[in-house]
Amino acid sequence: MTIIKSKALNKSQNEHYFQRVFDVTCLIPQGRVTTYGAIADFLGLGSARMVGWALNHSHSEMRSIPAQRVVNRKGELSGRTHFSTPTRMAELLIEEGVEVKDDKIVNFEKYFWHPREIEQI
Repeated sequence: MTIIKSKALNKSQNEHYFQRVFDVTCLIPQGRVTTYGAIADFLGLGSARMVGWALNHSHSEMRSIPAQRVVNRKGELSGRTHFSTPTRMAELLIEEGVEVKDDKIVNFEKYFWHPREIEQI
């Protein structure tokens, strides 16, 4: 019985965590990108890997989550394998005006957006 409660609690905590990650991801302006680590730091919810894990589950959301706007700390499209095709993440970013070459953001600093900017709105 305790195991069932524990699993239910973990599921609830994951859903809450996922929702917070999704909410911040939806605030990233079109044509800008952020990192898994920047979201994790902003939310104070753990590691960058956990943010990536949450975004890997974003396809089950009713609303569209712009997961293509979240890259690793080097500007690499490390999440590209979780899209419908390995090139889809880059295609979406290019459509938004972000320059991508060899699965990496060109002039990463130019496109970087930190969630702290939410507080300045």
